[in-house]
Amino acid sequence: MQHIDLAYSWRPHRPESEPRNRLSPLRNPLMDLLNAVREAGSIGAAAKSLDLSYRHVWGELKRWEQAMEQPLIVWEKGHSARLTEFAHKLLWAERQAQARLAPQISILQAELEKTFSVAFDPHSHALPIYASHDDGLVLLREHAAGKALHLDLRFCGSVDAIRALNEGRCTVAGFHAPLNPQPHTLIARSYKPLLQPGNHKLLGFALRSQGLMIAPGNPLRIRGWRDLLRHEVRLVNRSRGTGTRLLLDNWLEAQNLVGTDLQGYSNEESSHSAVAACIAAGQADVGLGIASAAHAQGLDFLPVIQEAYWLVCHLSALESPAVQALRGILQAPAWQQELSQLMGYSVSLASGDVQSLKNQLPWWHFKTKR
Repeated sequence: MQHIDLAYSWRPHRPESEPRNRLSPLRNPLMDLLNAVREAGSIGAAAKSLDLSYRHVWGELKRWEQAMEQPLIVWEKGHSARLTEFAHKLLWAERQAQARLAPQISILQAELEKTFSVAFDPHSHALPIYASHDDGLVLLREHAAGKALHLDLRFCGSVDAIRALNEGRCTVAGFHAPLNPQPHTLIARSYKPLLQPGNHKLLGFALRSQGLMIAPGNPLRIRGWRDLLRHEVRLVNRSRGTGTRLLLDNWLEAQNLVGTDLQGYSNEESSHSAVAACIAAGQADVGLGIASAAHAQGLDFLPVIQEAYWLVCHLSALESPAVQALRGILQAPAWQQELSQLMGYSVSLASGDVQSLKNQLPWWHFKTKR
């Protein structure tokens, strides 16, 4: 059984006089070679019809014969090239597949052309973002697409997102931290080495509530952080490197506790929604997360902290068209109203405004000149 891989190609322009379906949008170079040999009757004539050299066509046919482990051409000295029965069967099978799949192929071609047209539209922009999981960003991606800004959004941990920014894998990173985070805490020690005042600039995005997601009706009567220490309370945790895991570990350190003091600390999920689903399925009793994720699964939610969700980029990217488009959308009343309707979110963080690391995350101390 042969394995089939699909690929595509494009031409910058198609003359208006050329019929759209003159050639099938799904083509294979081997089938083109075999069809040309059959129609032309010789390797040389086939090469000429394909605008290729005789040597190239001859070499490709030999290479395909070796790859297929089947003869494709009847190689008889002094006679015109003829296809073998196997080659004829390949062409027959290809025609059958094209006939059966023609409608789907045309739809796929049209969708590809529509999608790639964005890349050639000077009025549209694409912005790669690595970010901590956030329902507000999912909403923003949908909203921005209608404004010709396409967010290439990849969720990972907050720490990993900033590292991706520093390594040049994205233009913007998303992370979150408590309001007025104190210096020397685990949160400060984790983010501070990754962020450099003057080089990194914060963009206000949102304020959101982090809290304990618990089963409907709160059967275990969970009231706050300390209840996580009860032996009958099963925790589901976020994965290492996420801002939410960092928030929990920060509390543990402040209380002189360790992860093994919590039942289920090593039970990890990769997103807020996955944590909520785990609790809804009865596999855990509590997990730290955001209100919108708890609401989506019908869970109770106990707020424990309000935090800022930041977008961060390098100073050099601030004036780029994509970041400028992002800032314009974040500052627009239409977006701010849409975000404020998401449970647990507000936009009082001056959404879209450029803000200073030193003012918002006061972990750096600089000597003043006398």
